[in-house]
Amino acid sequence: MNKTHICVVVPVYGCSKGLSTLCQRVKNTLEKITKEYQIILVNDASPDNAWLNILKLASDDKRIKGINLSRNFGQHHAITAGINYADADWLVVMDCDLQDKPEEIIKFYEKAQEGYDVVLGRRVERNDSFFKKTASKLFYKIFDHFTDQKSDSTVANFGIYSKKVITNFKKFSEQNRTFPYFIKWMGFDTASVDIEHGARDDGKSSYSLSRLIKFGLDNILAHSNKPLKYSVIFGFLLSFFSFLYGFWLIYRYLFFGIAVAGWTSTMVSIYFVGGLIFANLGVLGLYIGKIYDETKRRPIFIVKETCNIEKESV
Repeated sequence: MNKTHICVVVPVYGCSKGLSTLCQRVKNTLEKITKEYQIILVNDASPDNAWLNILKLASDDKRIKGINLSRNFGQHHAITAGINYADADWLVVMDCDLQDKPEEIIKFYEKAQEGYDVVLGRRVERNDSFFKKTASKLFYKIFDHFTDQKSDSTVANFGIYSKKVITNFKKFSEQNRTFPYFIKWMGFDTASVDIEHGARDDGKSSYSLSRLIKFGLDNILAHSNKPLKYSVIFGFLLSFFSFLYGFWLIYRYLFFGIAVAGWTSTMVSIYFVGGLIFANLGVLGLYIGKIYDETKRRPIFIVKETCNIEKESV
C-alpha cells in the first residue's frame, strides 16, 4: 500500500481567492477517511496570481503540493499534469470553484469500497446558468451522436479513481485530451452517486461560447470519423441526384423539345458544387491538422516550477 492513500488533484484557473477555503474543506473531509493524503493544486496560468496563494498554502502544509504550468494549456491538460505527479491508492479530481463540494468525497470513497474503480458525481440539480446547462446538454447530444456513446450531462470530472485506472490513464499521450472520455474508454467498473452541486463562490467560468464550440469540435474530430463518412455519403447522394437530373433534362429535350436552362442555372450549380467541395476539403483538412499536431510529439504540458514535489510519478 502506498504511503499516500488519497490524492486530490485540482486544476486552478480564476479562483485564487477561494483556494484557502477549498483546501481547508478538502482537508476536513479527508481527515475523516485517512491521515495519509495529498492535495495537488495545478496553476493553469490563472490570471489572478493564484500561484502566490498556492505557494503560501503549500508552505503552511506540506501535504499541499503546487504545480505551476508555463502557460495556459487548458483544464484537461492541467488535470493530466496533476495526475502525472500523483501517486496514491485513490485519486480525486475536482474543480477549484467549490461547485464540486469537497464533502461529497466521502460518498465517492464509500461507494468505491463496494468494488468500483471509478465513482462519479451525478449533479441532480446543476447550480449553473441556463446557458451553461443548455450548452452542456446540446454538446453531449451532438458528441454522443458522432461517437456512438451515451453520456450524462450531469456528470463531469468530479469523482474518485483507483490506482490502476490512473496508472492506465498515464499511458494516454494524445494532445487533444478529454479526461472523462479517456476514463470511459478504459472500461473499468464504474458507478455514480447523487451529489449536491454548489454555487460558484469565486470567479466565473472560463468556458465562453466560442471556447465551448472549439472544445466540442476538437473532441468530435479527436474521437470520431463520422464527419468524413457523412461527407462521403453526401457526395455520393449529390452525384446520384445530379445524374438523375441530367437524365431528366436529356429526356425532356429528346421527347418534348424542351431546351436546357441557360447560363444562370449552370453558374448556380457550379457555385453550389464548388462550395460543397471546399466544405468537404475543409473537414478533411481539420483531420489532417489533428494528425499533424499529434505527429509533432510535443509535450502535453510544460511545468514552470513546483512546490513540495520532488519528481514526477511514473
